[in-house]
Amino acid sequence: MALRFEVLGRFNRARAANLTLPHFLCQTPLFMPVGTQGTIKGLTTNQLEEIGCQIILGNTYHLALRPTSELIDELGGLHKFMNWPRALLTDSGGFQMVSLLHLADITEKGVTFQSPVDGKPMLLTPEESIQIQNRIGADIIMALDDVVKTTITGPRIEEAMYRTLRWIDRCIAAHKRPNEQNLFGIVQGGLDPVLRDICVRGLVDRNLPGYAIGGLAGGEDKDSFWRVVAQCTAALPEDKPRYVMGVGYPLDIVVCSALGADMYDCVYPTRTARFGTALVTEGVLKLKHNVMADDTRPIDPTCACMVCKNYTRAYIHCLVTKDAMGSQLLSYHNLFYMMKLSRDLHSSIIEGRFPQFVCDFLRKMVVLYAFFSLCHIHHVISVVTGIFVYLRELSCWGQGMSGSMIVFVSIR
Repeated sequence: MALRFEVLGRFNRARAANLTLPHFLCQTPLFMPVGTQGTIKGLTTNQLEEIGCQIILGNTYHLALRPTSELIDELGGLHKFMNWPRALLTDSGGFQMVSLLHLADITEKGVTFQSPVDGKPMLLTPEESIQIQNRIGADIIMALDDVVKTTITGPRIEEAMYRTLRWIDRCIAAHKRPNEQNLFGIVQGGLDPVLRDICVRGLVDRNLPGYAIGGLAGGEDKDSFWRVVAQCTAALPEDKPRYVMGVGYPLDIVVCSALGADMYDCVYPTRTARFGTALVTEGVLKLKHNVMADDTRPIDPTCACMVCKNYTRAYIHCLVTKDAMGSQLLSYHNLFYMMKLSRDLHSSIIEGRFPQFVCDFLRKMVVLYAFFSLCHIHHVISVVTGIFVYLRELSCWGQGMSGSMIVFVSIR
């Protein structure tokens, strides 16, 4: 095992910890931006360090296609190749079973993809996935799992869960660098609590360095999503990191942290930036809208990032539809926002302010929706109310319930 996980503070199920990896000492809860092919589009590694990024996620499937794991290994590993001194995580390629399903054929042996680059078939087995990741050299590597959308029902869900358990043993056997890289298993089972429980117990029996909750954020309703996260975090070991895969909406990160999760990743902050949308304390700000054309305020007056200190909404509005600089500036700002959210979660748990932090976070969100979308405010209140009621049901809040929470509940 090449990590150490030390819980520094708790608020019921929420926890703040130090996660020591070969290349960096990380603080959780943490968000990991996605650098599919060893880069966050439009940003340098120096900028990522500047905003406080701790771990970058790379994509095994895409790196294996281009520039190839052999070349990366030859040039000293992905850290050296992309000039990144901090931690890296590589996924297994399993998600491409969903995102590239039209190009994939899944069997017990592995998954055969038709390359989107040259059309040639590529067989990705559990063994090959681990071998590729061993060559890439990330601090955390993921086991190949059989991934299906949560909106799918029937026997395919059960088949995928049991195959995931069979494949983890093949991944463990193929892993040649356990003292340098940490192999995480992935809990599957769709929205079925029985299947999720079987998968959790099977993975915990393997005593892995860490565990991920996979197969979510694929179209299921929020209540089902949060209940699966709650079930899994409750059953996973207290002394190991818990990673909810594919989650990048700030609201989901706050709720999942309250439920005991530690790590998250998603393309959302940078992808939404490329469409001209900024993340702000009240929700989102769409810089393409014409109302921004003469707005001389920063994106977020409360934000300390380089973009908000130096540029106006009007300037970025001019760029987002015409110049790559617009998406670069918004990507910088959005990732700064996500890193600050991670730091605020960490410090609020350690300092005993977590309930108030969550309350303030949600109150600002409701105010924004009330201002911009009065006709939909009842939906927002319903969601917020559902969060508080749900956390109470799980005994996550206890005596930390504040007056404003009671107000939200009574509104419903």
